[in-house]
Amino acid sequence: MTGTHIAYLHLCHRKLWLFHHSIQMEQGSDLVAEGKLIGETSYLQRAERWQEVQIEGIKVDYYDANRQLVREVKKSNKKEAAHIAQVQYYLHVLQRNGIPAAEGLLEYPKLKITEPVQPAPPAEVEDWEQQVAHIVSAETCPPVIQKPMCKRCAYYDFCYSNEV
Repeated sequence: MTGTHIAYLHLCHRKLWLFHHSIQMEQGSDLVAEGKLIGETSYLQRAERWQEVQIEGIKVDYYDANRQLVREVKKSNKKEAAHIAQVQYYLHVLQRNGIPAAEGLLEYPKLKITEPVQPAPPAEVEDWEQQVAHIVSAETCPPVIQKPMCKRCAYYDFCYSNEV
């Protein structure tokens, strides 16, 4: 399970199911490419000062061992609960593996803001893991949610290909 699974759990169960089943539309998405570019160019000094941590399927780009801090950069022009949950999941997995992680920081370069993220209660994160397992193990894909955010999603054409 990855941080993306947790973020998609909070965004759209259909997107979560499709992503988990290797139906990945992000490769051709201009929005995803923009996000990667922002992440790679916004804080160039980070790679020198902080380390990348990969464990249990997660990949934390910026971990500051001295401050026990996880940093996550988002290209979004709005804050979302899914972003917070993703960082909380990272904190949980690191703690579970004996790596101290007291806090997270969400950084939004477009908004020029930084949002602190506190760990979620372990039971809550474990519930998220169970929800993800339940959704991705379903034999059929969850239905389209038809929300305004769908128009900006990399899966939009896939989900709405039968719409006229």
